[in-house]
Amino acid sequence: MMKFIFSTESETQAFAKRLATLCQPPLFIYFHGELGSGKTTLIRAILKNLGVKGSIKSPTFSLVESYEVDSLKFCHVDLYRLKSREELEYLGLRDYWDQNTICFIEWPEQAGDKLPIPDIDCYFTNSPLGREFTMTSHTERGTLVLAGLG
Repeated sequence: MMKFIFSTESETQAFAKRLATLCQPPLFIYFHGELGSGKTTLIRAILKNLGVKGSIKSPTFSLVESYEVDSLKFCHVDLYRLKSREELEYLGLRDYWDQNTICFIEWPEQAGDKLPIPDIDCYFTNSPLGREFTMTSHTERGTLVLAGLG
């Protein structure tokens, strides 16, 4: 487990750049935290650093946004508005899960056990010092990413 505190936007951007260099597919990173705690901001910054050009839309209403850079695919999912776990089948998320995809999933708890085990769980909380960000690895791939951050 690793813990970080970001007190400025530039600290978040610098961290996103470091994390992006360590992200290799296939990879599942889950993001937990209150509304406004910085989940989408960090994911957008990671995607930009992974080479996604142009506008990076929040999937709050569409639930899924996908991007492709060269042979890499990125999937940004926001399950906050998911009405039922069965709705996941209609989203076609499994279509995004292949060996060339990095998936960033916000609000994974909405899906229960319908998602794969994450490589990394990220927890955001707001504190007087700024945004606290805790990362926990669940797989060998996740452990390698955290080791690269350490």
